[in-house]
Amino acid sequence: MLTKRIIPCLDIKNGRTVKGVNFVALRDAGDPVELAKIYSDEGADELVFLDISATEERRKTLVDLVRKVASTINIPFTVGGGISSVEDVEILLNNGADKVSINSSAVKNPQLINDLAQKFGSQCVVVAIDAKQINGQWIVHLVGGKVPTELNLFDWAVEVAQRGAGEILFTSMDNDGTKNGFANEALAKLSGLVNIPIIASGGAGNIQHFVDTFKEGKADAALAASVFHFKEIKIKNLKQALKNNSIEVRL
Repeated sequence: MLTKRIIPCLDIKNGRTVKGVNFVALRDAGDPVELAKIYSDEGADELVFLDISATEERRKTLVDLVRKVASTINIPFTVGGGISSVEDVEILLNNGADKVSINSSAVKNPQLINDLAQKFGSQCVVVAIDAKQINGQWIVHLVGGKVPTELNLFDWAVEVAQRGAGEILFTSMDNDGTKNGFANEALAKLSGLVNIPIIASGGAGNIQHFVDTFKEGKADAALAASVFHFKEIKIKNLKQALKNNSIEVRL
């Protein structure tokens, strides 16, 4: 049985880690290099670094910061934000990233998923999908959740998997930062539709929420930010609690 993964997320803006609610009202959460080292030492399975304003500001990801973070950790490292070409990915992989996360660029140019999977292997390609419910439909949003599309979450997830993505990082914008739990119904549906791992994101508030997303949401990994940044949940305690709930984790 595959172990479930716990993944802290560093949302980066102006070189600092930030966290908001429903993708707005951002507040400072600390130095990304320091936080990365803490999480790596505490037993996180992976780390995600998202340069959240890169696409909106039409610039590339902060490569120097990626290099600094990569040099302080010894766990798999996923980087996203402003990636729109094979060349962008080459630069990030050469500077310490193990995987890349693409979002807006994948929707605008779906062939990019195929190209990256072909060149670097599916295991390197994470497609991030930000979605929220509008009139009962899960609708995909771009540019840090600011631009709605006409894409349905589930249709897009199936296409992404078919094009060669290795994982899907699904963030429920409705749940993001609310600490009311993950969108487990949508996660379970996603899990049944595709045969690649689904990372749950948006809504972690307590340890029970992680238990629920693995059991009810059928998630393969759970990503969270503020509960870790503001030391509301310690990764060691979380993993022990998951183990106690018969959920396989790496201790």
